[in-house]
Amino acid sequence: MGTTGKERVPNGATAATRARLLAEAERLFLARGYDKVSVRAVNAAAGMNPAAVHYHFGSKEGLVVALLQQRLGPLWADRLGALTERRAAGWVPGAAELADIIVRPFDRLARTPDGRMLLHLLARVVLADAHLPWDDPWFGHEPWRELLHAMRPDLSADAIRDRWRLAFAMLLQTYGEPLAPINRLGAAPPPDPREVAAFVAAGLDARVPAPPPAPEG
Repeated sequence: MGTTGKERVPNGATAATRARLLAEAERLFLARGYDKVSVRAVNAAAGMNPAAVHYHFGSKEGLVVALLQQRLGPLWADRLGALTERRAAGWVPGAAELADIIVRPFDRLARTPDGRMLLHLLARVVLADAHLPWDDPWFGHEPWRELLHAMRPDLSADAIRDRWRLAFAMLLQTYGEPLAPINRLGAAPPPDPREVAAFVAAGLDARVPAPPPAPEG
């Protein structure tokens, strides 16, 4: 969902400070929503100096990236780790299985208040900026592109990139509700995950479009 980058490596008191900032940021985002929480508010709630968030995370977006990786990474780690092992053993995914692997975690998260808030943050930052400092490779596009290439070696690199970009944009819009106010998240129940997975699978595995006709004359 973005590009990878480097962060400060936490240790000792630095790790404790980061954890405190992340905990307060999560609490404030859940209560007020992304737009109404400032860096200054996070620093104050954590009892830190006004530069703490910028020192440890670089920006509000960097803070959100760290929070999302901390909270979402472990939820997906086992399933995604299994994917890596299966690919190393020669497994090639089918479209339906690959779509289900992607959709199910979104659906589970969308059914709890904390999960909806995290998906909302994910949608807000990813749809606004594709170049974010993710450390976890599964938050980037490369592992997903490799899986689709294994499934559809006939697709060009550009087609693979575009199909994943469209799939993730649809999932983030559907489950993250980036335009909804925080008090309206989850007002409508999430769609049937089987229908969402079928839709994603159809897009990922669609036929290669015919080339446009040559211009006349």
